[in-house]
Amino acid sequence: MKVLVTGTAGFIGSALSHVLLARGDEVIGVDNVNDYYDVNLKEARLARLKVQPGFTEARISLEDRDNLFRVFAEHRPERVVNLAAQAGVRYSLTHPHAYIDANLVGFCNILEACRHQGVEHLVYASSSSVYGANTAMPFSVHHNVDHPVSLYAASKKANELMAHTYSHLFGLPTTGLRFFTVYGPWGRPDMALFLFTRNILAGRPIDVFNHGKHSRDFTYIDDIVEGVVRTLDRVASPNPDWNGDRPDPGTSRAPYRLYNIGNNQPVELMRFIEVLEDCLGIKAEKNFLPMQDGDVPATYADVDDLARDVGYAPATPIETGIARFVAWYKDYYGHH
Repeated sequence: MKVLVTGTAGFIGSALSHVLLARGDEVIGVDNVNDYYDVNLKEARLARLKVQPGFTEARISLEDRDNLFRVFAEHRPERVVNLAAQAGVRYSLTHPHAYIDANLVGFCNILEACRHQGVEHLVYASSSSVYGANTAMPFSVHHNVDHPVSLYAASKKANELMAHTYSHLFGLPTTGLRFFTVYGPWGRPDMALFLFTRNILAGRPIDVFNHGKHSRDFTYIDDIVEGVVRTLDRVASPNPDWNGDRPDPGTSRAPYRLYNIGNNQPVELMRFIEVLEDCLGIKAEKNFLPMQDGDVPATYADVDDLARDVGYAPATPIETGIARFVAWYKDYYGHH
């Protein structure tokens, strides 16, 4: 297939692109390579993709409507995976407009381009953060999620709502994936695992929020990518049993689906740190801090729907995943 992937300089986007290329798909990679985090890491991820046959780079922003439409018209992708976004909960407290531009304006442009180019299926990144103030565990796509606690979360919930209208009005099949904390080689420098590893190796203390009491459904990158590919291959379809008197939030009468994509196994932050210390062979000096604004105490994904519909079965324990990250980190920073 011809797949347009946005966010190809990103963590999930670059990993996904490798898997699609390896199976023979053509990938049109859209990314503006912004400096929200280390541009060198983004360029290094892209460099590994550019040597692959079947990869075409388009260095543009989603907000750049004319150029985005031009890329769609020129390449006519059959399917689209939208992973580009302004990421990060904490950054959204200080830079709200970045989220409106990339996640609302940019996503609207993606929807319009998909509609006008007759794209067969749009898969897009949502986030576990949409669960916000919800505390009923595990989080289910059939729960109501109307209480976001950060603008980042609100922008992702808005994406789900915008996608629904396009599925309803134009019959565009859309699938939203609520990613739970993703980690692994080539990961994001603004995420805990990266920050912890960097500081521990440098002999600096690590900031442990909520006194280490919160838990996250840490999900290894390979498991995430497999879930995305399986979802992409199964075009969203209407739920024939959907009932407007008892509306199910996770499905629709339109070709619209939402799935959680997590490990289905929450891990306490302190346990996560313990495993990292084992892998590094160094004990961390810990700086215990209160919970930060916009954060939630726990995430735990109910992945039953994804397991049922596409056979998703995350298989990587944190011991394995963290060891692989540490090996990559030492290799990458040993050579760069």
